[in-house]
Amino acid sequence: MNILYNKNNYLFIIFLVITFILSSCGSVKKVPYFQNVSSTGVSTLPAEAVFHEPTIQPDDILSISIFTIDPTTSMIVNQLGTQALGSGQVVSSLNSNSPSANGFLVDKNGEIQISVIGKVKLLGLTTFEARDLIQELAAKSYTTPNVQVRYANFKVTILGEVARPASYTVPNEKVTVLDALGMAGDLTIYGKRENVMLIRAVDGHKQFARLDLNSADLFSSPFFYLKQNDVLYVEPNRGKAASLNAARTQTYAIIGTVITVIAALISRF
Repeated sequence: MNILYNKNNYLFIIFLVITFILSSCGSVKKVPYFQNVSSTGVSTLPAEAVFHEPTIQPDDILSISIFTIDPTTSMIVNQLGTQALGSGQVVSSLNSNSPSANGFLVDKNGEIQISVIGKVKLLGLTTFEARDLIQELAAKSYTTPNVQVRYANFKVTILGEVARPASYTVPNEKVTVLDALGMAGDLTIYGKRENVMLIRAVDGHKQFARLDLNSADLFSSPFFYLKQNDVLYVEPNRGKAASLNAARTQTYAIIGTVITVIAALISRF
């Protein structure tokens, strides 16, 4: 009888060990990115998503520099980027993860006010188109001006199971999902890689999309390139819930160990 009892205990313990190993292997399989790419040779992927330049909208902050043969003539305009908020033209970013974003604030009418040049309507233009327009207007007051326009507050937010969740202001408007996750220090081991949520504001409404980092099809997704104020949310997997219950799991383990020891002692008598 005791031999049969001990045999059942051993079989139960072996079953628990095998179950744990199999569940661990199952979770590891979900960790690598782009699993449908061949590990040997060269894989041909679908065409990459087309990048569409963002257009200037109200409340955007633009960094505008005007350069001329005589740099002192454009100094008034370029110095606006370092003035205080009281000028009504310049805003400083409070984002601690990137340098302070100074520049020209686009008002509700889609206009900015540039010294000497005056009001310029940039609503709906790309930074390339805005550069050409400002350069044309600046040519009336400056000699052979060279104009640079870029976003000073192109912001994306990464939340959830990443190493450094925060809002990030980037100097480059061509930002991909992978760029954003890289800035946030990549996903933690508890991040659900096959179901990353992207939240985007479109015409006053919220648009939601699901992205699978385990698949190389991500590169052809229309959401591969991020837009101004996009939010990425990485959901926690089941392992995260288990880690939050670590104390309870430890208690159960101790109880199980005690029961096993007691059962072993009883079987000897």
